[in-house]
Amino acid sequence: MYSEKSVVTCESGLHNKQATYFIQKANEFKSSIWIEADDRKINAKSLLGVLSMGITTGTTVTLTAEGSDEVDAIKTLSDMLVKDIF
Repeated sequence: MYSEKSVVTCESGLHNKQATYFIQKANEFKSSIWIEADDRKINAKSLLGVLSMGITTGTTVTLTAEGSDEVDAIKTLSDMLVKDIF
């Protein structure tokens, strides 16, 4: 299992198109991936789950993955949170 904390700095947070791109990227990995913020832990491959978290700019999240490509998954997704995804 691999975890990393990130502060969301992309201008629009994880909403609509940004969330869709984030989930599409998460689904490219074999590992199970979770995103945690404000004591809520959601499957990072679930669009409704991620949207329900209401992650905005400045939110600190913890990304956790478990599987064969866990480090690559977290590094890639963490990078997406600090820039505008599309």
